[in-house]
Amino acid sequence: MNESRLAGKVALVTGANHGIGAAIARALAAEGARIFVSYLSVPDENQRAGLAASPGEARYNALRGLSANEVLEAVRRDGGEAFALEVDLAEPANIPLLFDAAERELGPVSVLVNNAAYWEADTLLPDDADLYNKLSELWTSQPISTLTVESHDRHFAVNSRAVALMMAEFGRRHITRGADWGRIINISTGGAPGFPSEVSYGASKNALESYSRAAAGEFGKLGITVNIISPGPIQTGWISAELEEHLKKISPLGRIGYPEDIADVVVFLASEQGRWLTGQLLHVGGGHRMY
Repeated sequence: MNESRLAGKVALVTGANHGIGAAIARALAAEGARIFVSYLSVPDENQRAGLAASPGEARYNALRGLSANEVLEAVRRDGGEAFALEVDLAEPANIPLLFDAAERELGPVSVLVNNAAYWEADTLLPDDADLYNKLSELWTSQPISTLTVESHDRHFAVNSRAVALMMAEFGRRHITRGADWGRIINISTGGAPGFPSEVSYGASKNALESYSRAAAGEFGKLGITVNIISPGPIQTGWISAELEEHLKKISPLGRIGYPEDIADVVVFLASEQGRWLTGQLLHVGGGHRMY
């Protein structure tokens, strides 16, 4: 069994009321970390029906409306410590408040996982129903709209600005208390280099990757490693049965991914075994993307 060195560590995981974030929180807790999660519940008027539905848009939207209670209960049932705070990371003033809350409940944060994200489908193409329909056929089943100032800013506020501010706050507190060990793991997307039909989402995640590499260079001498995970297709409720069959056929490992596949890599990067990795982008997708 690998020595994780996470016993007693305090881990802050954002966007952890469902899906990848929830799996990360549970996996870190299983390695002995004390868990603080943030989340932002997005209400869905058809939540009950959606949770009962097969994977697809309705189920994913319903999951986004959950609180973090199930995650906290799962960690506590297994003997771990876990607390949560609902907070909108698009508001910069909330970021120090989030760290304050984690420290108040558990102590200083030494593992930071930036998983929270904002997403909507947008395009650089003009407002044209036929073009939108063609995009939907090619890339996404979600409604698409033309890029606006507002759609751009909604993505960048959470997916890049909040991540940068979270890392800066983590570093400031690390220096203030004279710490010499820390881990930051940021969750990106395979579409970060360029994402047709989801242009602002992809671009904001590309900015996250740049901030992460800069942080790795600046934080290394402080004993902090900073790495990025780029997930392949992960079943967080949105992959329909039809899409799953298609993805399985083109996957070298013959299946889609699950949140636990990402969580296991987060545990590795947070552990002693990940000590010599920093500034790296790991594509975790069963060979969906190769270099």
